[in-house]
Amino acid sequence: MSAGRFAPSPSADLHIGNLRTAVLAWLFARSTGRRFLMRVDDLDDRTFTDVADRQLHDLAAIGITWDEPAEWQTQHADRYADAISQLAARELLYECYCSRKDIAQAPRAPHAPEGAYPGTCRNLDDVERSKRRAQLGRPPALRLRTDVSTHTVHDVLHGDYTGIVDDFVVRRGDGVPAYNLAVVVDDAARDIDQVVRGDDLLPSSPRQAYLARLLGHQEPTYAHVALVLNSDGARLAKRDGAITLGEIGTERALAQIADSLGYQARTLEQMLTEFDPVALPRQPWIYRP
Repeated sequence: MSAGRFAPSPSADLHIGNLRTAVLAWLFARSTGRRFLMRVDDLDDRTFTDVADRQLHDLAAIGITWDEPAEWQTQHADRYADAISQLAARELLYECYCSRKDIAQAPRAPHAPEGAYPGTCRNLDDVERSKRRAQLGRPPALRLRTDVSTHTVHDVLHGDYTGIVDDFVVRRGDGVPAYNLAVVVDDAARDIDQVVRGDDLLPSSPRQAYLARLLGHQEPTYAHVALVLNSDGARLAKRDGAITLGEIGTERALAQIADSLGYQARTLEQMLTEFDPVALPRQPWIYRP
């Protein structure tokens, strides 16, 4: 059965913007008859178990329900290894020895889109690879050998969106699966076919949809929702004052989220009766505690 999801990274307590996105992901899933699942994106070494526990507690406190136990990415290393093995067997991966500085300073073809990997390590021969590997002194990253430069996805709120698909990293030099690979593999493993998240992640969708297709998975339905920003138009941070659920209070936070969406409701179940994707705000919500 198809599903939607919310996948916080436990690096810090959820703020009102994260909670609003979670509410919208829940509303999208429930309004379309999907299951709703929770995943803790904890592959990054800057994530913490106690923070994840608080995040799940806060999500439950505002009324978000999920239909299976929350899943933790770090418990599924074999899942990512299998996907990487599949791609390697099809000769779709190559080692990359570049640092971020190398990439920034590399010459770029005139037609290459801004932000795309310049292909420095794509066509090295075996001798050059051995030389680069010895010079690097650590394991190289693995990049996907793509055969397109762009890919178009359809977003419920943004319509058709065409973005860069370069030779992006699928496994980092430290052996950790890259975000773009992990989320695709995780979503497919749990039949998640609806991805609702902040619109700052819209540019990553073409890469992920392209990879999903390569791995034989259906591209999900995307809905990238407007962010919550501070009065300076920047991302919310601690310096902005009361932004976490513990600081705001559950009832007040729900009321603020409902007001930002133009709803009279004060609970998630009531919001569900008012929910209409077409009427969702397209501009950021400027949050003033």
